[in-house]
Order: sequence, then structure tokens, then C-alpha cells
Amino acid sequence: MFFYKELIKIIYSNLLDDFLAYLKTTKGASETTLREYYYDIRTFLRFILLRKGFVENEEFNEINIDNIDIEVLKGVNKQDIYAYNAFLENRRNNSNKTKYRKISAIRTFFNYLSTKIDVIDFNPVENIDMPKIEKTIPVYLTLEESIHLLKTVHNSKSKYKHRDFAIITLFLNCGMRLSELSSLSVDDIKDDNTLVVKGKGNKERVIYLNEACIQALNKHFEYRTDVEDKALFLSMRNTRMSNRAIQRMVEKYIKMSGLDPTKYTVHKLRHTAATLMYQYGNADIRALQEILGHESVTTTQIYTHINNKHLKQTVESNPLSDINEDTF
Repeated sequence: MFFYKELIKIIYSNLLDDFLAYLKTTKGASETTLREYYYDIRTFLRFILLRKGFVENEEFNEINIDNIDIEVLKGVNKQDIYAYNAFLENRRNNSNKTKYRKISAIRTFFNYLSTKIDVIDFNPVENIDMPKIEKTIPVYLTLEESIHLLKTVHNSKSKYKHRDFAIITLFLNCGMRLSELSSLSVDDIKDDNTLVVKGKGNKERVIYLNEACIQALNKHFEYRTDVEDKALFLSMRNTRMSNRAIQRMVEKYIKMSGLDPTKYTVHKLRHTAATLMYQYGNADIRALQEILGHESVTTTQIYTHINNKHLKQTVESNPLSDINEDTF
């Protein structure tokens, strides 16, 4: 049963229900996203009830939020938000990344209450100093490792190697998410050189196919079983390949290539595509954002850090880099 239907049981002025419905129908949020918002907001509301003295001596995870009303929400202020941040760190041992996500969830909730349905006067989470998240450089395959991986697939004895080669080629050239690739159908290929991809929030975008992708797909179609199922990539049972099946297939070839499957996953192939496009293609950051389907360019900017690291390594590889006055 769809998770959202279960949330109908939660009643307090229908605000949480309405908010989740807004995320689903207006923002196109997935079931997983709805579940995360619900859990994050529930944790916050339990904290507020405890902090404001509405409950006493109750196990935190047993605090009932059903009877919370709009007056309680109107009473939330910035001090409460900072106290909640401290609670997440000291009592829940949450990392900065987790705290950032949870506070972002309640910021979205209060933004809905204050600007979308106008039931409170202001958003207490607005202009809050968010937990600092250390930016990490995504893990990706080098150009040489990528070529070696494709060669490994090509040289394999698998009867599905042309399908597998096409899948990995699309990952490495187009930077699709796993869910995007697994949901592709034959009809999503338009004019032989573009793909219509359905991304997060059911948002469609067009990805242009380069020559490698076109040739890989043509070879795949030569060997693809002619069945009624219109899924682009079929399993051995001639049904759409699941996310897990694709993950297992990629993991198999990663191992065969001599690479670490715990380090290089399907998602790392997406990072690889983005990195190679940025490093070797001089891709404009906005163009890369569009290709990857990022809602915010901030997410795409992680690849500029990768390029800066590449530039630093290039400078340091200069044979004169270790020549100084002490050398002579």
C-alpha cells in the first residue's frame, strides 16, 4: 500500500497531511521523500512538545503528535530551532549532514505554512545558520579505468554483454541516475539521437546521445529479444531489469576489471560521466546541471572542485616543481 495513504491516520488540523499532499501533487515528491519528510517533521514536533512542556516523563519515541495544533506551531521561534539543532547532535548523535537534512525538512514545512497557505505569520527557520557540511570530492573512475571497464564488458563471454555494454556506456556518457536508466523504454529514444529521461519529481529532460551511445544501443537492439515488453533493457526473464539487477551486473564487471566494487558503484559511474565531461569537454556548469538533472547548480558545483584538484595535480607534475635554491 502506498505510504501516503497511511499518513491519513495522522490528524492535527490536517496540516501535516496537507503538507505531504502538497509535496506529492505539486512538487512530485516520491514515496521515499514523503516518508523522510514525515519522519523528520515528526521528530521535530515531538521535540517541541517536550520543550514547551506539553508532555512530561514520556519516552521520546512514544510522544503522540496527533493533538498538536496551529497555536503550538505559531509559538515556534528561532531559539527553538537552534535548541533542536543541539538536541540532534547531543541526544541523537546526528552528523552535520543529517542535521542539515532534518532542519531543511522543517524549514520547508514552515515555509509551506507561512507562504503557501498563510496560517502562520513567519517562518522561524528562515535565515537560520545551517549546520556546516564538509564538501567531499565524489569518487569517480579515471578515463583509463572507464575504458578498461568497457573493454572488460566487451571481452566477456556473457550472452547479455551487448545489453550490459549499452547500459554502462549510457551511465558513463550521459550521467543518468540508476532509477532513470532502469525506467527507460524503447519509445524514450527520439529521432535516434536523444533520450527522454524521467528524473526526480517525475521531471522530464532530454539527453543527447553521442556516437558511442548510439552505436551501443544499435548493437543492443540487434540482440535484444523481440517481446511485447517495451522496457529498453530486459532481464533474462524478458521483463524490465530492476534497479538491483543493474547494480549486480555493474558490480560483476567492476570486479572483473580488478576495481573495488565497494568503492565504485553505479552512482560512481554517474560521477564519472560528470567529471569526464567537465574535465575533458570544458562543459559549462549550467549545461552540466541540465544534463545531470540537478535542481540546483550548487549540487553541480562539486565537479568544479574536482577540476581544481586536477589542475593542482597538473601543476605539481611539472618536472621543475621540486627545483628550488636549496637544490643547487
